[in-house]
Formats: sequence, structure tokens, C-alpha cells
Amino acid sequence: MFTIYDEDENKFVLVEEPDASLSYTYADYVKWKFEEQVELIKGRIYKMSPAPTTLHQQVSSRLHGEMYPFFKGKSCQLFPAPFDVRLPVKNRKRDDEITTVVQPDICVICDETKLDKRGCVGAPDLMIEVLSTATQQKDKTIKWELYEEAGIKEYWIVSPIEENVAVYILNSKGKYDSPKIYSGKVVVCSQAVAGLEINLDDIFI
Repeated sequence: MFTIYDEDENKFVLVEEPDASLSYTYADYVKWKFEEQVELIKGRIYKMSPAPTTLHQQVSSRLHGEMYPFFKGKSCQLFPAPFDVRLPVKNRKRDDEITTVVQPDICVICDETKLDKRGCVGAPDLMIEVLSTATQQKDKTIKWELYEEAGIKEYWIVSPIEENVAVYILNSKGKYDSPKIYSGKVVVCSQAVAGLEINLDDIFI
């Protein structure tokens, strides 16, 4: 069960789960009010995992904390979850045309024209997902393919358990190259965001 805004009644009402066999758009998404967060991927609803684990939140918080000072006074902007990123297909940006809305753990947007009061519409420059047991399969497969297709220049998959970061870079053919895996006492340098460097010693404590 979840709640949805009924425009005729001018109030939120409790209704059944959306039909998983149907395809939905961002126009539907903005009317929903789930008890937990959801993502919309190619028209399908994906409920996000229950509250993230302590380890997930620790790593995500440290990563955001290390990145935050770098972006002060810069045109690129840093956003932690929850933050809606709408990924249009073939520049179809109307609410009833967008079928994918994700909430990455962290994203960086350098083109301010992609920002509006509801989040981002278009591909961020850098997307970061911190793995959890419940979401790792989606982050490694579904979102990997989605982010490649959307033209996101750089995608980091951060594993709190394995204490490593897999960095995917979009090549000139619009495909992700094989990832470079960083672990141990090393510094991860972003290619999409010039000058951004993260020391893994500060993330995996």
C-alpha cells in the first residue's frame, strides 16, 4: 500500500501498490507518496532498500564530507541523497515523457541548466553509489547500464565491505571502459571533475 495525491479530492489517499506490469512516467512519480523511497527505472518502480546500514551511512557520510570543501566556490555542485535525478531519453524532458528517476548516494552536476527546483534533469557529470547488500546487484548491473546509456561521464561504485572503489569512465564511443579498482592507501582522482581527489584512507577507517 502507498499514498497518492488525489487531485479531485484535494488530499492524499491510500491505494494499492502500482501495477508492476504497467509503465509509469515522472508525471506519475510526483503524485506518489511511498512510506519508503522509490526509484523509477525505464517505467518500472523499484523500492529502495530498508534504512541503509550503519556502515553504508558511515562511508557515504565520510565521502560526502571529504568532497564538500572541494566544491565551495566552484560552478560544479555536489548533491547527496535523497535527490531526484531525471534521465531523459532522446532529450524528451516533459514529465509525461521521462520514465527514469534515480536517487544516487552522491552526484555532481557541473551544468547548472540541468538543475531545477525538483532536482536534476539530464546526466550528471559524476554519479556515486555506495553498495549495500540489498542494492548491490541493481547498482552493478541495472544502474551501470542505465548510467552508460544516459552518457554519465564517470560512475563510482563504492564497496564498504571490500573497502574499494570501482571507477568507470565513459569513452569516446559512449561506453564504459573496464573499471579501475582502487583500494588501500591510494588517492582516487576524478577525470570528469578536474582536481577532485579522494584519499581512501579517509573513507575506509
